[in-house]
Amino acid sequence: MNCREFIGLLDAYLAREVPEERLLLCEQHLAVCASCTAYLHSYKVTIALGRSACQDLDGPVPADVPEDLVQALLALRPKD
Repeated sequence: MNCREFIGLLDAYLAREVPEERLLLCEQHLAVCASCTAYLHSYKVTIALGRSACQDLDGPVPADVPEDLVQALLALRPKD
C-alpha cells in the first residue's frame, strides 16, 4: 500500500469499514510511514475539534461577534 491508497481509505479505515486484509495493509503502512501517521493524527484532531466546536451551539454568543454574522449563521441552521 502506498500513501495515496491509504489516504483514499482514511474515512473507511477510521470507521473500520474496510475488509480485514485492507485493514492489515493500512496498519502495515502506518508502521513504516511517518507522513501518513502524522496525517492520520492531524485528521483525528481536526475531527475532534470540529465536533467540539459544534457541541454548544445554543450557548451564549460572544459579545464581539457581529450581529449580521450571527443572523447569517442562524439562517443556515436546519429547520426542526
